[in-house]
Amino acid sequence: MIIGVPKEIKNHEYRVGMVPSSVRELTLKGHQVFVEATAGNGIGFTDQDYVDAGAEILPTAADVFTKAEMIVKVKEPQAVERAMLREDQILFTYLHLAPDLPQTEDLIKSGAVCIAYETVTDDRGGLPLLAPMSEVAGRMSIQAGAMALEKSHGGRGMLLGGVPGVEPAKVVVIGGGMVGANAAQMAVGLGADVTILDRNIDTLRRLNAHFENRAKAIYSTADAIERHVLEADLVIGGVLIPGAAAPKLITADHVKRMKPGSAIVDVAIDQGGCAETSHATTHQDPTYIVDDVVHYCVANMPGAVARTSTFALNNATLPYIIKLADLGYKQALLKDKHLLNGLNVMHGKVTCKEVAEALDFEFVDPSILL
Repeated sequence: MIIGVPKEIKNHEYRVGMVPSSVRELTLKGHQVFVEATAGNGIGFTDQDYVDAGAEILPTAADVFTKAEMIVKVKEPQAVERAMLREDQILFTYLHLAPDLPQTEDLIKSGAVCIAYETVTDDRGGLPLLAPMSEVAGRMSIQAGAMALEKSHGGRGMLLGGVPGVEPAKVVVIGGGMVGANAAQMAVGLGADVTILDRNIDTLRRLNAHFENRAKAIYSTADAIERHVLEADLVIGGVLIPGAAAPKLITADHVKRMKPGSAIVDVAIDQGGCAETSHATTHQDPTYIVDDVVHYCVANMPGAVARTSTFALNNATLPYIIKLADLGYKQALLKDKHLLNGLNVMHGKVTCKEVAEALDFEFVDPSILL
């Protein structure tokens, strides 16, 4: 198969779909890989590194899209990239379609086979291609929150862990999954007063056993969210419903009543955000203030630590890239039900039920199309 790796063009996005070692795995299997010039520069890989791994360098993204049978990216294709997709071409990347009608409409028009990293599943009910970026984003959320609490950024002027004789900041983590657990780990390590809210009893048991008395694991209800959010200095939104828009658990009224100078880091922003006052920001302009509450809502948080993130992502995606390349998308999807769950749009049809429901499209069972 011919695989294309374009340079990411989203604001301050330096990750790349494949590192040279991944390219080498594919070229050793007889596949052809085209990489856009300077695609890996942001994480320290030169064009020569890719050539040494067996890739061919092409000068523009248009060249890559024209030649490739499968496009491997990191972030959702931007409008100019979506215009280059063609019928039956495979797109393998993060999509996050539920809050993004324009992207969904463009992918439908393209006729391409669009497989989203974030809805691929595994035998344990997990999301193996979302997990590494959730780990990174969860850990980064505390760094971002600590910065947002600084007075110079509009915050209360608090140190997360306090100092002897001064109380630490109260950190409330909504969602005890991969994002929430990693956020809590970092916050606990810094000495903050940490509370985690989740509705899954097994998750709460696991978190309670892991953190012992260093963090409180609380069952999430509307009352619990309201009470803890209003007491918080920093709120981390780490809620996920696979493939669907994030529920708005933090209301505009909550934000109005939060402590002046407190902060929200909405990690769920790539699925629309879990606060009513959230809207996507960029690394260039990451925060804004609503009712004296600092909001950090960068939709590609792991892009700030692009080298770590790219390697973590490649470790997870490479087996699936190889499977798609070796078998072709039809056989690969038919043989792997978990990869099939990643299929969001195919031949002009929406094949992910959560996306169809969120955007009011007809859902088409992918097995029918295959």
